[in-house]
Amino acid sequence: MKIHPLITTTEALAELCARLAKSEFVAVDTEFMRENTYWPELCLVQIANTEEAAAIDPMADGLDMSPLLDLLTDNEDVLKVFHAGGQDVEIIFNFTGRTPHPIFDTQIAMMAVSQSEQIGYSNLVESWLGLTIDKGARFTDWSRRPLTERQIEYAIGDVTHLSKIFPKLLARLVKTGRGEWLDQEMEKLADPDNYRNDPTVAWKRIKASGRNPAMLGRLKALAEWREHEAQDKNIPRGRIARDETLADLASHPPRQQADLAKVRGLSQGWKDNEIGRRLMATLEKAKPLPDEEMPPRAPKGAPLGKEGALVADLLKLLLKIRSREIDVAARLLARSEELEMLAAGVRKSLPILQGWRREIFGRDALDLVEGKLAFAVEGGKLKMTHVDDAAGAPGEPGAEPGSRAAAG
Repeated sequence: MKIHPLITTTEALAELCARLAKSEFVAVDTEFMRENTYWPELCLVQIANTEEAAAIDPMADGLDMSPLLDLLTDNEDVLKVFHAGGQDVEIIFNFTGRTPHPIFDTQIAMMAVSQSEQIGYSNLVESWLGLTIDKGARFTDWSRRPLTERQIEYAIGDVTHLSKIFPKLLARLVKTGRGEWLDQEMEKLADPDNYRNDPTVAWKRIKASGRNPAMLGRLKALAEWREHEAQDKNIPRGRIARDETLADLASHPPRQQADLAKVRGLSQGWKDNEIGRRLMATLEKAKPLPDEEMPPRAPKGAPLGKEGALVADLLKLLLKIRSREIDVAARLLARSEELEMLAAGVRKSLPILQGWRREIFGRDALDLVEGKLAFAVEGGKLKMTHVDDAAGAPGEPGAEPGSRAAAG
């Protein structure tokens, strides 16, 4: 594979992207810094196909990133391969308002061929290529210039390895027939709605107890205010105020600015500074959350109660058994909240009762809830047995044509 020198000119970038545009896929990775900023600062982009690889310096003077961004977001003929690519996709969306498409994430794909739910890149490389990654440059300051040869070599390695792993992983998916299981997951990763930064819905990310409209209205207003403050200053939102502080202010709003000095998480200066005045103005203008914005209530049948909780535990055991049987990550089959909803009597719109998930797991989960499936231990192994088959045919004691042996 040809490794190019660090790309710092628009001409070199355009030539590279013109060649890569003829590829079936490109492996992509980014290096960025976001510890001290609201917006992630893109410091390096690495890209490779099966023949060549390069690192691109987006901080180089005069470099126009358009050829690369167009390749990633406009070219539907080239598959974009990432590993744990959520933050990479977010950065590209921040630049363009678009996301890479079509997209493939090797971390997500590993869920369909193993029980790994969040396999790290180093473990991915070791398991597929038998190589050990040098982690020495992992926590480097990618914003410092000039970059060292070691930094560039480390960064390019991320995509050269990925370009070798992807065909092998794809072949495994084709062999097992599980490729279509991932279609929905990949589309979720590429959905622009996941990356739009809408301050008006920022409150939904904050944990707050209760459904009081006045309290939630204050929380919404405070969260939106914090987003704007952090964006204007380009600092992490937590440096304005922590989530817990906003929730406390929404639940127990101060009567006057001087009271801000008593709020945990705020300094004494808030009692008479400008940001404190803006916070108080936000609280004063806050309106109760309208009915149409209220968070949904717990599904009918919840809370589970003791018996329902036991059923949910059995469903989780069933999920664990099934994931081991077919060597797939449990989270790809079902989420805990779905199992609890099923145990609580919910049937409508549950992903585990639709499509391939119903065939692989949902049907048995439903049978378990309805008393048609039971657990048994035979020969030291846990087995799942359909109740109507457990007794066996007449004259054939112990016959269990409906049972499934769990992985031992």
